[in-house]
Amino acid sequence: MKNKNFYITTPIYYVNGDPHLGHVYTTTAADVVARFKRLAGYNVHFLTGTDEHGQKVAQSAEKAGIDPQEFCDQVAQKFRDVLSPFQISNDDFIRTTEDRHKKTCMALWKKLEDAGDIYLDKYAGWYAVRDEAYYGEDELEDGPDADTKIATATGAECKWVEEESYFFRLSDYTDKLLKFYDDNPDFIGPKSSANEIKAFVAQGLTDLSISRTTFDWGVPVPGNDKHVMYVWIDALTNYISALGWENGESNLMDQFWPADVHVVGKEITRFHAIYWPAFLMSANLPLPKKVYANGWWVVEGEKMSKSLGNVITPETLLENYGSDGSRYALMAEMPFGNDGNFVHESAVNRINGDLANGLGNLAQRSLSMIAKNCESVVPHKGEFSSDDKTLLEKAYALPEVTETHVNAMQIHKYLEAVWSVVGDANAYIDAQAPWKLKKENPDRMQTVLYVLAEVIRCVSIMAQPILPTGADKILDQLALDKSSRTFAHLNENHALQSGMTLPVPQGVFPRLELNTEQAA
Repeated sequence: MKNKNFYITTPIYYVNGDPHLGHVYTTTAADVVARFKRLAGYNVHFLTGTDEHGQKVAQSAEKAGIDPQEFCDQVAQKFRDVLSPFQISNDDFIRTTEDRHKKTCMALWKKLEDAGDIYLDKYAGWYAVRDEAYYGEDELEDGPDADTKIATATGAECKWVEEESYFFRLSDYTDKLLKFYDDNPDFIGPKSSANEIKAFVAQGLTDLSISRTTFDWGVPVPGNDKHVMYVWIDALTNYISALGWENGESNLMDQFWPADVHVVGKEITRFHAIYWPAFLMSANLPLPKKVYANGWWVVEGEKMSKSLGNVITPETLLENYGSDGSRYALMAEMPFGNDGNFVHESAVNRINGDLANGLGNLAQRSLSMIAKNCESVVPHKGEFSSDDKTLLEKAYALPEVTETHVNAMQIHKYLEAVWSVVGDANAYIDAQAPWKLKKENPDRMQTVLYVLAEVIRCVSIMAQPILPTGADKILDQLALDKSSRTFAHLNENHALQSGMTLPVPQGVFPRLELNTEQAA
């Protein structure tokens, strides 16, 4: 019997900037998976939150003329405020300034220390405040002056830093990590990220600086409060502090750890796929099952930039496409793990084609024919033809077919599978022509309309993770009880009952007008 607990996390978002398209995209992807798993019968714990320590935050707070905690409170609230409008169903929101998190960080530090993996020394190297990361010479190019280098991967400015620092013996974990990757080939996704990480580790790891003394906005190092924990040993720990590990809170570790998937941006894959497993190995804790990196969006072919004025905000998405439309366009337009180009016209065409003309049209015209020709009750069914059976069997098979895609974080393939049945059902209407059958064979018309209603039930149940509002509205129009909307109900044993009264059908997905001025 498979484990029915499922733990999924987003990255904790850095509070140095406001939420934008990328944050909505990553959080929505995790939400789709969480909702899917709940409907599949799993007990899900879905975590998101904010990363609030570090030099960059301290500098931003100083620039704003307010206390760092007040600054974090303001920005963290902006990330919280995005969740509800996009129907994000997270079970917890972790902030790294919370006491429960600080206690966990200190407990983890002591575990690593007890394992002999932490020592005090001096650090000298190129440091990027923007990335909160140190870079080696092979990762840098010349900057505008002799005191500055540029990180080739991110474009961040790096300055030479020398200071006393605690180090984690990451070099001792090179072979252990490589063996773990070999034993768990699906640990890092997509494959391109896995190959990059393995190649990096194979070169040999150097010990990792894990504390700072040049600022104090962070979690104090136990026993030496001259030091604060460097961002990654602080930030990564959120995944277990939220479960109550060693912090006196309700302990969910036994139930949900190890995490089933950490959804991350590809720029932080290294930290999740190298540092985090090494810390956990040192603390003798189980490692997460998967780290999956999503790609980066550009907008109309240009990288998002404040100077270009093309940053897409959550408010812009909602204004242009609505909540369900935004969720669908983001998930359908870019295979998760790839980079993508967000084009307003493509998003509008996708929403109109798949939602308005696809699922919406299927539901509207089928249920309207039932209302008109079957006295607003579920039609009576006769013997099913081979065409009827083929369509129904494809609809009933969707949970099994799509779970494989969702487990692999291939959300676009899950959507393609569901909308393939929507397309087949729309073609079925045209082929069966129930408007003709009304005169030529009324009994057959009833059966055809029954099949359509049953397929609409199935695809709408399957669409709930991506379209929480619209799918529920369609299921309401089938008078389906709220408790009968899980994947366990997608079979003939739970099929619609003939004769059940249905409400008046209404359109669910209005067509959008293409207005190019809305793109930004």
